[in-house]
Amino acid sequence: DALPICGSGVPSPDSTLYDLASLTKIVATTPAIMLLMDRGLIDLDRPVRDYLAGFIGEGKDAVTVRHLLSHTSGLRAFLPLNTLADDAEDARELVMSEPLRWRPGARVEYSDLNAILLGWIVEAVSQTPLDEFVRDELHVPLGMNQTQFNLPRPARARAAPINVWRGHPIRGVIHDQNAARLNGVAGHAGLYSTGRELALFAQMQLRRGTLDDGVSLLRPETVDAFTRPGRGHRALGWTTNDTTSSDDTGTLLSPQAYGHGGFTGTSIWIDPSHNVFVVLLTNRVYAPRTGRSITRLKAVRGRLADAALRLKERSCRLLMALGGAARC
Repeated sequence: DALPICGSGVPSPDSTLYDLASLTKIVATTPAIMLLMDRGLIDLDRPVRDYLAGFIGEGKDAVTVRHLLSHTSGLRAFLPLNTLADDAEDARELVMSEPLRWRPGARVEYSDLNAILLGWIVEAVSQTPLDEFVRDELHVPLGMNQTQFNLPRPARARAAPINVWRGHPIRGVIHDQNAARLNGVAGHAGLYSTGRELALFAQMQLRRGTLDDGVSLLRPETVDAFTRPGRGHRALGWTTNDTTSSDDTGTLLSPQAYGHGGFTGTSIWIDPSHNVFVVLLTNRVYAPRTGRSITRLKAVRGRLADAALRLKERSCRLLMALGGAARC
């Protein structure tokens, strides 16, 4: 059973809003790129500079959109924009002018900067703010009407708290300070959602881009291309299953499984081979003094994934014993 969060009542998979942190990358930014690619407006192998003229510096003319998605751009992992920049405009200039650390394509380095740039590409190509584009073109068609950046004040009461200030829980604001410096809307973090709405997103992915009414939102070939295993357990935007470790994914998900995690304690894993998805939402950052919290959370994720697969297998055997569908 779910436990109350800070006296706020029992969390609900339908209505409790969680700070998704880096799940923003794959629930907003990556599918936005996919939508624009399907419409012929983005070419993954064109230079980033073709879309963002301010992306300047030695060797950066060779960085493509694909490099950003696969985390092979050559940019470093992190830049403390919240301390280096006074406002969103300064932060943008810092990211645009950040020098490459490695030659594009030379190595995999998971970087928030890649996703931030992808969000700005979406805005440049669509001529629409990132939050509005993903709301109108992705989340509303999926029925994800609670999923949003910058929670309005009435919705904050339903958010899982992410910190404590002077003994009071902090809820409904962004945990990621770089996203906060970018006014709450960024390609790498800042999105809030519920368990139910992430399930709707995962089901669309399992249907290879099709809505539950049969309408195509994304081309199946695009979904396949973005989730195909690549270098260093990185697909395009997504992470692929490292079958040599039980952390995060357990031992039963297939090599074709793909997913992502978030610093606040969120994760989503999708396995097309088993036709199953696993969503875990926590607010582990609410108790930052908890020792080894991320290590323990990864183990929990793995056990949960295995439990989901075993439950599905038992359900399928029961259905077949009762004369139900031969294939689950």
